[in-house]
Amino acid sequence: MSLSPLDWHIRFIQQAAWTRQLREYLIPRAGLEGSSLVLDVGCGTGVLEAEFKPSKSFHVHALDINFEFLRMTKNHAPACIAIQADGHALPYENRQFDIVFCHYLLLWVFDAVKVVQEMARVTRIGGMVTALAEPDYGGRIDYPPPFHELGELQVKALRSQGADISMGRKLGEVFSKAGLENIEIGVLGGQWLQGLSLSEIDSEWKVLQHDLESYKQHNITDDCLKDLYQLDISSWNKRERILFIPTFYACGQVPKNEEVVSNRV
Repeated sequence: MSLSPLDWHIRFIQQAAWTRQLREYLIPRAGLEGSSLVLDVGCGTGVLEAEFKPSKSFHVHALDINFEFLRMTKNHAPACIAIQADGHALPYENRQFDIVFCHYLLLWVFDAVKVVQEMARVTRIGGMVTALAEPDYGGRIDYPPPFHELGELQVKALRSQGADISMGRKLGEVFSKAGLENIEIGVLGGQWLQGLSLSEIDSEWKVLQHDLESYKQHNITDDCLKDLYQLDISSWNKRERILFIPTFYACGQVPKNEEVVSNRV
């Protein structure tokens, strides 16, 4: 099952909802107030950009490798400056931005240290680099039990697509190797104050089916998936369903006494 840009946009909205409280903590800590130039590396469809209020003295650059996502970004946040590029080689001069951040990005890149080095390179001395959310599927919890095998298969499917399923626990190491200092690392809590809506469940299942189609080494039939889908709806409605994937954040400061090494310097 292939996902359309709109399907991904709905997914990105869902992910942004999961991390909203964390952004409310991290973005001010990174020094958004008083900043004039901000960069989002791996912006997706511009969900986070739509939260910023642009002005004559405040500008947001949104960068992604996917052109279709960038077209949607311009629709949702027309004031941002959208750039198509690879996070391993950011098309900016040194020390341009006050804050540089990413959101659910590093698990998908070839070299996370290189990407964070690039993020640091284009950040001003003393400025903050922030990874707002990186999951760690090694700590995934699925309940009731019938979903456990399904969760394990999805993790294998993500690995087969090139994802680093343990990126969350590696964030401190990545930020340290990238040369940042005053590093803070944490993990999002898990609160289930209400069940998922049907649209949220459908979004989860579209992503799941997309992942499983990329991973042929499983024996779960379509009928079995349909049964699990109905069980998922029922479990959420009864408040029995738990789906928890530890999701980490990290922020670090560009050192004031040394340059961050990059092959573009």
